[in-house]
Amino acid sequence: MSTESTDTHALSDEKPGSPRSTGELIRLERVTKRFGDHTVLDHLDFSVDAGKHVTLIGPSGSGKTTILRLLMTLLKPDEGTITVDGERLFPAPEKQVREVRRKIGMVFQQFNLFPNMTVLRNVTEAPVTVLGMPKDAAEERARELLEMVGLSDHVAKHPSQLSGGQQQRVAIARALAMRPQVLLLDEVTSALDPELVAGVLDVLRDIARSTDITMLCVTHEMNFARDISDQVLMFDSGRIIEAGPPEKIFGEPEHDRTREFLSAVL
Repeated sequence: MSTESTDTHALSDEKPGSPRSTGELIRLERVTKRFGDHTVLDHLDFSVDAGKHVTLIGPSGSGKTTILRLLMTLLKPDEGTITVDGERLFPAPEKQVREVRRKIGMVFQQFNLFPNMTVLRNVTEAPVTVLGMPKDAAEERARELLEMVGLSDHVAKHPSQLSGGQQQRVAIARALAMRPQVLLLDEVTSALDPELVAGVLDVLRDIARSTDITMLCVTHEMNFARDISDQVLMFDSGRIIEAGPPEKIFGEPEHDRTREFLSAVL
């Protein structure tokens, strides 16, 4: 799907993820996560400003996906604090955790769609049941988002009737339907056949260009990272070893480990 053909008029009234604040949106301070004797994140400090697109790169096992899972509250840190939009996510009372968590959407490697629901209902289910949005409003919103990701002709189909790339685009629309301030992307093309990758990446490029949503992305698609990122963070052994704009990280990396990694994946 060409980015030129993607219809973005649906975003003009209220952009999905339009930040309700400016400045720093996410902060991790001295965050440590261990699995048994293995330290995955080692006193990690970093922050992301509202509206910015930050990509995490590095070898498998370096802690990138763990950060996303912490922000989604699928894991809890062993030490440190996580703050989103000025509110504590960890440590915090459970009610506050649920409220802060609503500001965050995630698209996973696997699509995780409900197989017994139509495409339209997959996108409307959470806004209706979690946010209490009226069904008519949720459906109108879902149709706009499905048009944006190029699936307006597939609203009545079930996931089994779609290609993997189409299913992942439904998952993107579903995440945006919750109007998150932050969109987390975890290797969203890794489960796709190579010929389906470009269409999904085109959709994400269009979202990055046409909305104010903050994006935190883990990917091995380096050209995509170069295209959409305001900042790239290179991870190794649970630490950030180098950070900077994409032209610096991909063009003139300073750290030997960054050069080694990029020479292996580019």
